Amino acid sequence: METVLKGTGKEVIIGGGRPTVIIGERINPTGKKKLAAALVAGDLEIVRREALAQVEAGADVLDVNVGAAGADEVDLLPKTVRLVMETVDVPVCIDTPDAEALAAALAMHKELAPEGKPLVNSVNGEEASLARVLPLVAEYGAAVIGLCMDDEGIPATPERRLAVARKVVERAGAMGIPGENVVIDCLTLTIGADSKAGWTTLEAIRMVREELGVNMALGASNISFGLPAREVINAAFVAMAIAAGVACPIVDAAKVRPYILAADLALGRDDYSMRYIKTFRQRGKR
Repeated sequence: METVLKGTGKEVIIGGGRPTVIIGERINPTGKKKLAAALVAGDLEIVRREALAQVEAGADVLDVNVGAAGADEVDLLPKTVRLVMETVDVPVCIDTPDAEALAAALAMHKELAPEGKPLVNSVNGEEASLARVLPLVAEYGAAVIGLCMDDEGIPATPERRLAVARKVVERAGAMGIPGENVVIDCLTLTIGADSKAGWTTLEAIRMVREELGVNMALGASNISFGLPAREVINAAFVAMAIAAGVACPIVDAAKVRPYILAADLALGRDDYSMRYIKTFRQRGKR
């Protein structure tokens, strides 16, 4: 199954045995005081620089989140989507829980790229979320990330996460959104609080791949929260998640891409190692 995204120029295809697609996570004010303050002040220069840096680092898609305390998302999100789309030509992942802001951002995307196709981050199994997000995804012909959580929270078992994923896929299908336009995120909790958290996510990924066959994303960095040497944990976990079935992790491209390239190489997704070799030759010239 292949999920096709398109920005102002570049088309990105997720899945189908292709190399892993990297969704850059850096345009998000969570834990970034400087970015949050700039967004509230309406200063988007830092966003422009971050967009360029992430694409240079190898991000294929850029997540755009402006949810800083005090920011007017309805006004700010479409402006930020416009800036990113005018700065780089990769697809965007519009990241907001606010339906009004999402609608405004999707309309902006349609204006700038009438033939484009963004990714929406996200819908989940809560009835309110399904009713709020899926009609907009269907209206604009977007793809959407479906989170494995519902009105009872994040399920503790892989089986329950699979059930939520199935619910999201089925409800999307009932609204005319095909399976290739639903990208499931089985969610990651920190192993610092639960030593089985990584296993639960990996097993859920495996089950979703086998039973639903849809593409999967993963916000992977939560796995190491509160632990030392987080980059080591993140790199190992991302590689395992890719092997289990994740096709488009949401990561810091500059830090994690080398490990993703290595994972793709080991999984037979890089003919004659050319992608891996080319990337490291380019790095050596900088």
